[in-house]
Amino acid sequence: MSDFIVSARKYRPVRFGDVVGQEHITTTLRNAIRSEQLAHSFLFCGPRGVGKTTCARILAQSINCQTPVDGVEPCGTCGPCKSFRESSSFNIYEIDAASNNSVEDIRALTEQVRFPPQAGRYKVYIIDEVHMLSQAAFNAFLKTLEEPPSYAIFILATTEKHKIIPTILSRCQIFDFNRIQVADIAGHLQGICETEKIPFEPQGLHVIAQKADGGMRDALSMFDRILAFSGGSVRLPEVLENLNILDYDVFFGLVEAFAAEDLATVLQTFQRVLERGFEGDVFLSGLAEHLRNLLVAKDPATHNLLELSEGLRERYISQASWASGSFLVSALSLLNQADIHFKASRHKRLHVETALVKLTYLHRAVDLSAESAPVPVKKKQPDEPSSALKPPQGSGEGGSAGPATFSAGTPAPAASSPAAAAQPAPAKPAPAAPSPVAKPSASGVKLPNLRDLAASLERKPEPATAAGSPSPGTIAPFAPEAPGVIDLPALRQAWTEHAAGHAQNNRMSLAKLMEAARLDKKDDASLLVLVDNNIQQELLREEMPAYREKLFAAGLHVQAISIEIVPDLQAAAQAVPYSSQDRLARMVEKNPLLNDLREKLGLELDF
Repeated sequence: MSDFIVSARKYRPVRFGDVVGQEHITTTLRNAIRSEQLAHSFLFCGPRGVGKTTCARILAQSINCQTPVDGVEPCGTCGPCKSFRESSSFNIYEIDAASNNSVEDIRALTEQVRFPPQAGRYKVYIIDEVHMLSQAAFNAFLKTLEEPPSYAIFILATTEKHKIIPTILSRCQIFDFNRIQVADIAGHLQGICETEKIPFEPQGLHVIAQKADGGMRDALSMFDRILAFSGGSVRLPEVLENLNILDYDVFFGLVEAFAAEDLATVLQTFQRVLERGFEGDVFLSGLAEHLRNLLVAKDPATHNLLELSEGLRERYISQASWASGSFLVSALSLLNQADIHFKASRHKRLHVETALVKLTYLHRAVDLSAESAPVPVKKKQPDEPSSALKPPQGSGEGGSAGPATFSAGTPAPAASSPAAAAQPAPAKPAPAAPSPVAKPSASGVKLPNLRDLAASLERKPEPATAAGSPSPGTIAPFAPEAPGVIDLPALRQAWTEHAAGHAQNNRMSLAKLMEAARLDKKDDASLLVLVDNNIQQELLREEMPAYREKLFAAGLHVQAISIEIVPDLQAAAQAVPYSSQDRLARMVEKNPLLNDLREKLGLELDF
């Protein structure tokens, strides 16, 4: 059997200078050793694989070393250092609290602390996973931890600091270890490759570092696995295949397909992702991370937040230069909602495909939202790509979307995509056509409604009719009024149709409420909705956004007109309430048997 040692053990730091990404910890410990101001108990806490136990071992070895380098680093050649390396030291004890968590184990430890070291200055007790100790064990450990002998030092390590009782925390000097940065992990792996003369690609090392999620031990374990898979090299394709990660080209190609409204390419790309064995939530998460990186790449001040290799960072900056910020924010909001509801969905593939369809046509909603603003905006030409997401012309990085590839390299240009070439450019919707816009999203940007969107895409031009006469079987649309001028008959007709729509949807109470309201004109820029009381006022106020959409769909562009809902005080003052006799007469008129019942029971009105 070979003498192979995994990289996590072979390259475990033996000096403070070898610890990666924890300079705030190692600097403090060095200064404490140099000034001989060591605490008697330490608590090292942080995520797994970031160097807690490693720093505890280096600290224990340093304070017992006979000839320390620079006064702080263990030499590795003296007797105490050799005995520690051979696991035969009588001064350094490592205890696993996960399997020695009873009160009897802690009592045995406290009995052992009473005896001074036979050689060396300190007896060091390293208790790993200390949060696993029982409540009784913690209580038994309190007195010894607070007042240990001068030669005893306790180093506690845990990944779950919140599980340790406050009385233990108050007796320790606490050190919080951070997750190791992606660049630091990648640099450490690169140093190992150079030492071992292993062929590597920087992008492959960055992918390993990102997948490790801040843990050096996890990164080294994945590093060994990829070396065994690839036969002794670290290349990006092997890394992506072994770690089951989607290639960046998939997401770059998808964003270009969104820009060209190439729905066929988008759905085919998702099909390839499913064929490779990826789940829909993994795909949504990867796409959201890609869009987040594009949003970060738009501002040079935030480029340092891109934890990517230099070449990949330039690709993100290039694509972010023509991707609209409003599109990216809206797309991230949509993907967040899709990810939240993914587990509850019964048809998960359709759930993801619905999100992709919305993303493909999302820039139309962004454009409509911009055009409906009161400030003037520049109108795009009918054959011009959307301004919300428009790639540069003639560049390999950003033409129309071609089929997304699954190998490293630059995505194919858009001109080579038959689906993109065959699809006509979207024409500007006519003012009277229903807008493919649904209720506003949480981000404030209107998202497309699938049913209306499909109808607008499949709508065929109406046959030509005589000027001024509507086609048979249709209702003539409202003539759009000038901005800021109220066409009261048209608004009343739209109000009546909106109420009738609620009646058809079995929302009778709201339909009756709208029928009872009266519309009047306050001035040329204000519409009054008169109601009987404040309750009706509150109920109808929630209906105003839907009514405005009805007006917009009918061709009435009323964004500059205010709609006020007020109680009709004059009508309320003129109304005379029914007396008891009047109410009884009305009830008897509807049901004559009620009067017979009153007479048989001998009931009289209570005035």
